Amino acid sequence: MAENESKSDKFKRLASKRVTSAISKIDLIGKLSSSAYESTPEEAEKIINALQASVDKVKAAFTKQKSPESSFEL
Repeated sequence: MAENESKSDKFKRLASKRVTSAISKIDLIGKLSSSAYESTPEEAEKIINALQASVDKVKAAFTKQKSPESSFEL
């Protein structure tokens, strides 16, 4: 990071890396739906709900809304 990097530039730099990483990890989770694995519809729904809750929490943070705590376990 440059000493004179603006808050906006820092945000853009970090957001690009973090969002790219998150999308990559979500794609990996999606690959769990292949025939190489076996899951129940309930397990799939839990994964989808956990991901959606996390996205909702991020959205709330950016729109300054209060969001509930979330955790995940199959």
